[in-house]
Amino acid sequence: MADASGGDAKKGWKPATQAVRGGLMRSQHGEISEALYLTSGYAYDSAEQAMRRMAGEEPGFVYSRYGSPTCEMLQQRLALIEGAETCRVTGSGMGAISSAILAPLKSGDRIVAARVLFGSSRWIIANQMPKYGIESAFVDGADLSAWEREIGKGCQLVLIETPGNPLLDGVDIAAVAKLCRKAGATLVVDNVFATPVLQRPLELGADVVVYSATKHMDGQGRVMAGAILCDNERMSGIYDPWLRHMGPAASPFNAWVVLKGLETLELRVEAQSRAAARLADAIAGHPAIAAVRYPHRQDHPHYDIHARQMRLGGTMLALSVKGGQEAAFRFLNGLELVDICNNLGDTKSLACHPSTTTHRALSDEEQASMGLDRSWIRMSVGLEDADDLEADLIQALNKA
Repeated sequence: MADASGGDAKKGWKPATQAVRGGLMRSQHGEISEALYLTSGYAYDSAEQAMRRMAGEEPGFVYSRYGSPTCEMLQQRLALIEGAETCRVTGSGMGAISSAILAPLKSGDRIVAARVLFGSSRWIIANQMPKYGIESAFVDGADLSAWEREIGKGCQLVLIETPGNPLLDGVDIAAVAKLCRKAGATLVVDNVFATPVLQRPLELGADVVVYSATKHMDGQGRVMAGAILCDNERMSGIYDPWLRHMGPAASPFNAWVVLKGLETLELRVEAQSRAAARLADAIAGHPAIAAVRYPHRQDHPHYDIHARQMRLGGTMLALSVKGGQEAAFRFLNGLELVDICNNLGDTKSLACHPSTTTHRALSDEEQASMGLDRSWIRMSVGLEDADDLEADLIQALNKA
């Protein structure tokens, strides 16, 4: 499809404006809200036109697994917000991540990844890659000498999350990108915790950025979606064939919901980040707390990395409760306002126990290698009044 953002002048708009206006394609009816096109297929004026469109010789839509007007608006808007040449949306965040790392690789290749990853991402690398003859290695994401050593052995792709899930570990994107360029490896960054509002991996040297748009981009717990953002050549040569034939497509309805969520993304993320910073400070000295991790607290082990890369500390915090899993469960069960839920980036504050939920597929040894034990709680801070959230955390910690 041709660029519908309005040309170079509109590409110069700031991200907050792009989040509302970018990629807008109005129909002949002149609707203000983006149109929702619920259709699986598209009719052609002639057999010759069908042939040309399927061959890519004429612009237009052919099948909603390949693209739809609503998904196209979302793709253009996300690319403009991120500062990427192009974007493709998928049915879930894991649809985006799995596609981003599997599509470029083949048997005999090697992938290097940060040790701290979302459980499903780590599972794919540790359990699925060997089935395809792809070697893998995990490294301490904050240890540049480890990155240099493993990337220097030769690899085709590097995957990082920063802040990492669930303990908000930091990885120096620019430094790892430099090592990847030297080795000819592709750097893929999962930027879901930071969002494009707080961190810009492409500007720091990343090749590909992936998101679960389920999180902050929808931000209201309604739908699942994912996104892959990169340059045009990589997208057309590697990802488009994979996405067309493997089929992790986003539905037009979900894309429409995310489009509407993007309009308030910056407002929500900034407000949630301010509240999260306040809560981290408020609970750090509680006698039931063993440790608190928040990216912009100076006691975070990777504070220097996060301070360089992130404009604010983000919406997530992690807390370790004295007494292990039993005390952690007492804390979770004692919450009266915050919901127990393994989602994140929602307007509602959510908390979960990673060892038994998001990272349960990993062995105790794998969890330990990430610094994760059964005392840790991961919390996603929402838009409730910060006074109410602080009171809820304190009373639950008293019970723990």
